[in-house]
Amino acid sequence: MKKVIIIDDEEAGRKLIKEYLKTFTDLVLLGEANNGVDAVKIINEFRPDIVFLDIQMPGMTGFDVLKHLKELPQIIFSTAYDQYALKAFEVHAVDYLLKPYTKERFKLAVDRLTQNNNENKARNLTESLLFETSKHPERILVQSQRKLITIALEDVIRIEAYGDYSKLITTEKSYVSNYRISTLEEKLNGLVFIRVHRSAIINLNKVKELNKYSKSYDVTMQNNDVVRVSRGYMNNIKKLMY
Repeated sequence: MKKVIIIDDEEAGRKLIKEYLKTFTDLVLLGEANNGVDAVKIINEFRPDIVFLDIQMPGMTGFDVLKHLKELPQIIFSTAYDQYALKAFEVHAVDYLLKPYTKERFKLAVDRLTQNNNENKARNLTESLLFETSKHPERILVQSQRKLITIALEDVIRIEAYGDYSKLITTEKSYVSNYRISTLEEKLNGLVFIRVHRSAIINLNKVKELNKYSKSYDVTMQNNDVVRVSRGYMNNIKKLMY
């Protein structure tokens, strides 16, 4: 059984989806909302597997809703506007239902749910949306066991390279980001997150002390992790000294 939530500002749109859902006994409707603010609340509360999501709504758009979710469900957009289709597929939505659509077209979208159960695609969806939110995002999507969650960047102590990905270390645990460390460096606030090594970025707000080590420095973080500053990044540290 999969849990479903419907988000649409038009009652007729919600009613149509509910009617079409009756054919699928393995899909259980948990609730619905008619605006973006309530959408965020109900999705974060009930943690559905699938969300049928409108785009143009009061409060915030469907894309804005996704930026505020703690965990990412599978998304099928349902909208009367075709100009967002390219963006929807770029962020790996399962499908894009353009109103008015038939029961057969709806069934095709549901069938695609089982073909799109890919965690990496899901991670790309919200992570890319979070990074589009502003010049310096405040939250980032990360992997936690089999779930996708968002964490506040202010809680990140340091970041280290992790193959083609990055590992974010917080006070509680470590998480994996889908982005390389160089990409994170470009998007993060350079006044807070400083690159000190080709494999390391530190949060200045989480630094405990700085110790001279030969011709370089060791940075001790608040969790007592020690990060070596490489010669190639010495200037990043020196320009902070007064």
